[in-house]
Amino acid sequence: MSSESDRSTRGTIVAHYGIAVAVRFDDGTQRRVDVRRNSGHLVGDRVELDPRGLTSQPATGVLSRRDKHGRIHSIASNLDVLGVVLAVRPQAPIGFLDRAIVAARSAGIDPILIVNKADLAESSQLFEQTVADYGRCGRVFLVGARSGDGLDPLREFFSQEHRGVFIGTSGVGKSSLLNAICPDIDLQVGELNAATGLGRHVTTTATLHRLPDGGELVDTPGFRDFGPVEVSPGDLARHFPGFEQALEEPCRFNDCSHRSEPGCSVLQAVGDGLIAESKHAAYCQLLAELDEIERENRGY
Repeated sequence: MSSESDRSTRGTIVAHYGIAVAVRFDDGTQRRVDVRRNSGHLVGDRVELDPRGLTSQPATGVLSRRDKHGRIHSIASNLDVLGVVLAVRPQAPIGFLDRAIVAARSAGIDPILIVNKADLAESSQLFEQTVADYGRCGRVFLVGARSGDGLDPLREFFSQEHRGVFIGTSGVGKSSLLNAICPDIDLQVGELNAATGLGRHVTTTATLHRLPDGGELVDTPGFRDFGPVEVSPGDLARHFPGFEQALEEPCRFNDCSHRSEPGCSVLQAVGDGLIAESKHAAYCQLLAELDEIERENRGY
């Protein structure tokens, strides 16, 4: 059993401001703790505070992305759910959903897919298509963030003590969805407060929020898209959505890249119509980007 002193020195990072973090300690208190810039601490980290400073414990479920300059940014830690928000308008860019699922799987995080704007007539069709194309990847929800339709099953899902993060391209209603199931997000406004460590979203890398019915969500302002994900070219195929059934049959070559090799189970599935040519083309495009990044990292 933890002592009271342990409860007052151990906690979870719930907000990050560059040179300071907000820690929610196990005794229920919350306060700002100064840290070095680029200290490596992440929202969601379990930490311990002692006279030497703040120490993060080893984490799992770390979601990372690569920006357009090739730099890798870690978003949050100890996640077990990545909620990808979709809508009929605007449509997600080609390959966005595939990249998001690869990013989740490569980090050991379960993807869920959330079709928002249930009040639009075409949303039911998008939901059914998403279930057909990606239902093997994770649960699919149809919700209306503004109307409240379908939110109860999503709340019930998170109440099973999941910790997740929502991503979605601009306009799909990610912010409305966050506000609908996590009312306290709107309270995180104003200038940085030295006592609480809370401030405007524009100054915050991420914030962790407890949901009323249980579970937690990380709000990640500005996190709407993925550059090439942090995954090796060799691991891409086993994380790529839609390849699961094909890869149950081993390819002829152990190092098959699934592009043009003879005896490739993925290419056989494409030829048999089990994998769409467009899906395979999206895989090849992402694989080419990862190959290029690997060459750059090797210096040639």
